[in-house]
Amino acid sequence: MRQATVYIDRKALQYNLNRVKQLAPKSKIVSMVKANAYGHGVENCLDALAQSDAFGVACMQEALQLRELGCEKPITLIEGVFSAVEMDLAIAHNLEVVVHQQQQVDWLMAHQQAYNAKQLKVWVKLNSGMNRLGFKVAEIIDVIQQLKSAGFECVLAMHFANADADHALNDQQIKQFLAVKQACAPILASCCNSAAIYRWPELHFDYVRPGIMLYGASPFADRDVQQLDLQPVMTFEAAIMALNHIQAGECVGYGSTFQATDAMDIAVVSIGYGDGYPRAYLEPNSVFVAGIQRPLVGRVSMDMMAIDVTGLDIQLGEKVELWGKQRRVDDVARSNGTIGYELLCRLSQRPKRIIDQN
Repeated sequence: MRQATVYIDRKALQYNLNRVKQLAPKSKIVSMVKANAYGHGVENCLDALAQSDAFGVACMQEALQLRELGCEKPITLIEGVFSAVEMDLAIAHNLEVVVHQQQQVDWLMAHQQAYNAKQLKVWVKLNSGMNRLGFKVAEIIDVIQQLKSAGFECVLAMHFANADADHALNDQQIKQFLAVKQACAPILASCCNSAAIYRWPELHFDYVRPGIMLYGASPFADRDVQQLDLQPVMTFEAAIMALNHIQAGECVGYGSTFQATDAMDIAVVSIGYGDGYPRAYLEPNSVFVAGIQRPLVGRVSMDMMAIDVTGLDIQLGEKVELWGKQRRVDDVARSNGTIGYELLCRLSQRPKRIIDQN
C-alpha cells in the first residue's frame, strides 16, 4: 500500500491554544478553523480546541459544517454573508456575522428583531489600509452608531496587513483603529491575528483571533516555532518505494534538470504534487530520512520525488519526513518561495490521515 500519511497531533494543538491563553490571558479566543482548519481537518481539531471561546470561519459552508459536527460555541463568519438568504441561515444557526459593506448592513437591518433576539454580536470591519474588506473611517462610525441604535451589540474589527514585519502602515492602522474605538465607545474590539498576538499585547482587547500559530507554524519570516514556543501539529510522511544507483553524468526526473557529478544512490519516495507537496523550489530543498537531512534531486512529479541517500543504509519502505517535527513546514515553504499557510492548506485528500498516533 502506498504510504503517504498525514499525522495530526492534537496534544500539540492544545499546547498551542494554551500558548495563546498565556499570551492573551484577558481576551476571549476566536480560534480560526477556516480552510478545513488550515488543512488539518476541522473534524480532527474541534475537540482539541474545545477551550476556545469561539471559532472563526470564512463562509457559510464552513460554519454549517461545524454545526453538523456538534459545535455549539459562537461562530463568526469573517467574510460575512453573501445574500439575504444567507442572513436567514446565519440567524437560524446562531452565527455571528462580519459586515464590511452597506449591502450587508441592509440585510442585517432587515433581520433586526430576529438577530437581536438571538443576542448575536455584529462584527464591523474597519478598512484601515489593507484595502480588501471594510468601511473606511469616514463611514464606519456612522455604521456602528446606526447598528447600536438598532440594538445590535457590535465588535469593532480590523486585520493587519503587516503584523509580521516592521512597516509604516502598522502605525497608521493602529491609530485609525484606536480613533474609531474611542469615537464609538463603549464597544468591543478585536484586531490581533497570530503575529499581532505576539507583537502588540496592548492591542489584545476583547477578542484575539489566532490562526497559523494554533497549528504550530510561524507567522513570522524571521522567528521559528521554537522561538515562539509552539509545537507542530502536522507531520507529513511518505515511504521509499525504489532505490537506484546511478553513475556520473546520468540524470534524474522530468526535464533531466539534475545530472550527477559522481556515482550516487537515489531513493524514490511515494509523494508528489498530487498529494500537495510543492513541485518547484527556489532554494535547495530537503527531507529527513532515518533522522538525517537529505536533499531532493530533480523535479518533484505528480506522485514521486527523488532524494540523495548516498552513504546511508536505507531499505525499501523506510519512512521519510517531508515536514513536521524535524523538517519544519516553514522551512519547506521558504525553499519554495511561499509560506507555511499555503502548504498546509493545499494538501490533497490522497494521503491517509492518522490522529494522535505519531
